[in-house]
Amino acid sequence: MAEITAKLVKDLRDKTGAGMMDCKKALNETNGDFEAAVDWLRTKGLAAAAKKSSRTAAEGLIGVATEGTKGSAVEVNSETDFVAKNERFQGFVEEVTNLVLAKGTSDIQSIKTDQMANGKSVEDVLTDNIATIGENQSLRRAATISVEQGVVTPYVHNQAAPGLGKIGVLVALESPGDKDELDAFAKQLAMHIAAAAPLALDESGVDPATVERERAIATEKAKESGKPDNIVEKMVEGSVRKFVSENTLLGQVFVIDGKTRVSDVVAAKAKELGAPVKIADYVRFQLGEGIEREESDFAAEVAAAVGG
Repeated sequence: MAEITAKLVKDLRDKTGAGMMDCKKALNETNGDFEAAVDWLRTKGLAAAAKKSSRTAAEGLIGVATEGTKGSAVEVNSETDFVAKNERFQGFVEEVTNLVLAKGTSDIQSIKTDQMANGKSVEDVLTDNIATIGENQSLRRAATISVEQGVVTPYVHNQAAPGLGKIGVLVALESPGDKDELDAFAKQLAMHIAAAAPLALDESGVDPATVERERAIATEKAKESGKPDNIVEKMVEGSVRKFVSENTLLGQVFVIDGKTRVSDVVAAKAKELGAPVKIADYVRFQLGEGIEREESDFAAEVAAAVGG
């Protein structure tokens, strides 16, 4: 009997896409014979996920949940929007979101090992879902935010079910003010964030590489004006300031009134409540953002299928 090492289990998992515990069981059942273990998993239907693991999963659902002064958001992807309407898939996203909230983490690898209601790990249930539903799926990212006092308010855009949708937003307001008033205000801010998609809360949170890229673009444009270097420098700095303002939450114009900066709206709300109000943090997850989707030629695929 071959020694069943952690590496052997990992190799089997990498090849089949089955869960870690299922791979270990398969090796035990086949006395450590790797190929026999692959066949064992296939006969159990647990290797079905392997064929789908290379397919792009850019659809799915964002889940958001809050409790007290804490909130969490999760993105689980699938290949098609159709799966997002599947009750099993929706239930999985909802349960995982609540697990993340209870654990207060954003570490995906840690979340995958957590136990779900049926006694299996998140990762193993996900693998089962891939085999049952028939599409590649992935637990992509998670985030948790909180405040000492105040509110963490959720908002879901294009809602598919309570707490599940295409865009999920959490807004954390630190304030001793009236919680109902804060919650209503945070909901407005969340709607703004969903629509305006800020890159960061303020300038300090913007990736320096992004700013430098904008600076380089602005410099090239300014040089084309033919103006003196000192004027070009001022034009560039003005363009960069405008970019930062338009792409940071506190610098953006509030979409609700279309004229006031968010920072001024927050100051006005603090004055109205008679208590300090601070946007402590926010999360905005948009389904599939940043995922490179495969482009397919449907006509060519049909022609190939007919010809084949």
